Amino acid sequence: MNAVVSWLEHRQIGLYLVAILAAGLVGLTVPGAHHLEGAIEPVLALLLFATFLGVPFAAIGRSLRDGRFLAAVGVLNFIVVPLVAYGLSRFVADEPALLFGVLLVLLTPCIDYVIVFAGLAGGASERLLAAAPLLMLAQILLLPLYLLLFIGPEGVAVVEVGARAFLLLIVVPLTAAALVQALARRQRTGVVIERTMLGLMVPLMMATLFTVVASQAGAVGDSLGQLLVLVPIYAAFLVAMAALGIGAGRIFRLDVPATRALVFSGATRNSLVVLPLALALPASLSLAPVVVVTQTLVELIGMVIFVRLIPRFAPSPNGRIEAATARPASH
Repeated sequence: MNAVVSWLEHRQIGLYLVAILAAGLVGLTVPGAHHLEGAIEPVLALLLFATFLGVPFAAIGRSLRDGRFLAAVGVLNFIVVPLVAYGLSRFVADEPALLFGVLLVLLTPCIDYVIVFAGLAGGASERLLAAAPLLMLAQILLLPLYLLLFIGPEGVAVVEVGARAFLLLIVVPLTAAALVQALARRQRTGVVIERTMLGLMVPLMMATLFTVVASQAGAVGDSLGQLLVLVPIYAAFLVAMAALGIGAGRIFRLDVPATRALVFSGATRNSLVVLPLALALPASLSLAPVVVVTQTLVELIGMVIFVRLIPRFAPSPNGRIEAATARPASH
């Protein structure tokens, strides 16, 4: 079992890309593949449950005292990112569905696979993991405010849907993970559940990516002409946040692993979690879900590049360009 888990972890980026390619093929060729969108929330809830099992709840008080890192993550994601997102969204300001989708996804920092990719690049993934619940709570509270400022009153329509998603995708998996950790300290059953779920992280991520892409591939293909304008917007966001993340790390005087983690936190977005919100929007914004999925595809390609390049732009003090070889903290 350990050998299988190790094999999966060392090949996870390639496996994620295979899952996306297979999903695209299924979504474009299999009639009714769009019905898979009903499985997005359950699969994502399982993925987040496994992710949250890596959160050190017993030491979460200590993580909250990591003030400098948390301040850097907060400033980058909730002050710098909204300014960048607003500027880039001006290129689609005349298309309501595109505008809403772009802002919805760019304004929400990632809490799941960011931990994996930051760890692969030698970033302090355990600090991102501890900050994940706070990041999710902050974005749920602030997203309606940003949408009100950037779009107007119609932007706040996402609040009711957002409350449901927060309960299903955050509160339930987080509570379940905390209970399993408590059980693991007393009974072997809890240990078995914990180890099993953590060992399934890579397959769960593959299943989530497959479900999301396969369910939306047909819509992406049908709207490809409209969506092409989004690719340079999302690519520009990644480039800008790489530079701004490294700059923020220097301003807050973070060490190298924390700076790398900060870069990934600023660049990766919560596309998998906000997709259920986009799917629940009115018919007039029916293109918003594929706007979100397009960001996912661009970002995953960007993450493959980031894992190689970020260690070069934020090298270790001894000048060595190194990435993590150990497993990410969430596993």
